Amino acid sequence: MFKRICKINDIIEDSIFLFGARQTGKSTILRTQFPNSIYIDLLDTSVKARFKRRPSLLYETLCDKLRDTLVIIDEIQEVPELLNEIHRLISEKRLLFILCGSSARKLKRKGYNTLGGRAYPLYLYPFVSAEIPDFNLNHAILYGMLPPHYLAKNPSRKLSAYIDVYLKEEIKEEALVRNLSAFQRFLEVAALTDGEIVNYNNIAQDCGISSNTVISYFDILEDTLIGYRIPAFAKVLKRRLVQAPRFYYFDVGIVNHLLHRKELIRGTVEYGHAFEHLVIQELKAWLAYSESNEQLSYWRTYTGLEVDAVIGDARVAIEIKSVEEVLPRHLKGLKAFAEDYQESRTIIVSMDPFSRRIGNIECIYVLDFFKLLWTDGL
Repeated sequence: MFKRICKINDIIEDSIFLFGARQTGKSTILRTQFPNSIYIDLLDTSVKARFKRRPSLLYETLCDKLRDTLVIIDEIQEVPELLNEIHRLISEKRLLFILCGSSARKLKRKGYNTLGGRAYPLYLYPFVSAEIPDFNLNHAILYGMLPPHYLAKNPSRKLSAYIDVYLKEEIKEEALVRNLSAFQRFLEVAALTDGEIVNYNNIAQDCGISSNTVISYFDILEDTLIGYRIPAFAKVLKRRLVQAPRFYYFDVGIVNHLLHRKELIRGTVEYGHAFEHLVIQELKAWLAYSESNEQLSYWRTYTGLEVDAVIGDARVAIEIKSVEEVLPRHLKGLKAFAEDYQESRTIIVSMDPFSRRIGNIECIYVLDFFKLLWTDGL
């Protein structure tokens, strides 16, 4: 059993919306941390059908329970009509709920009751390095950090099933797109631009659809927790900055599979992209689990100077390079950033095993950086 960093029972004073992509381990962590709760699984076809026919059955089932009784409802988006009954049970009976889901889109799309602030949103991410004894960096870079994939003897087969069943069939089931072949093409083009600045017009031309449709497809990926856009750093001091967002799939293994990467060799461009993605993935989870209010962004000037990750209001700037020896030419972006934001802590994360300082820039080996994140933090 792996010890997850997301400890929900540390904050269970109010009801919770627990969101996370499929197979991040939501059901496992809930069953482990709350073995005595009332558990309702809406992926059970018969259970789902009964509540779908008569949502008031939930109130009838739970109305006699003691105050602060904990009820877990898995995949709440399958029967969002239950939210009215949950609202009643919270208000009248003072029950506590953990509402687990892999998509917020159904709730947003039809304007269902979102409990008026009575449920605290929380997110579960794929594994992070600190959760895995004997963490294997290259394995994670190639196959990603979804628990079933990282631990599998045949990760490629599981990745294929995940994409075929989840990314395609679930999108189809929710009737989110009309042209599934165009959406499948979009998934592949989005993988090609993973970690890059989003150009909606270029992607639209590659997919043969309108730029508005491309924007709506990115919205779908975000709402179903399959990807996220990282904004450009917006505090302009001296230089003209790019303002378009970057896009990342929620797990690097998904990108590799969509791009048919069977192996990744150090020193190649592909390895560098995957390496950067994994570090960004780790940063995003760290910010969420540490309950930070700081935003993750990136910085790029129109002259091409760039920093891969900026935390907060320029508090920390991080460049990510898969090089095995950090040289002065790898530091240009950080040096330019430091000229504009002189109070910023500047870090380059790399495969160089010798963690050290070059001027004011900290050169940190990637595994040392991960340990820093999950022990002292940034």
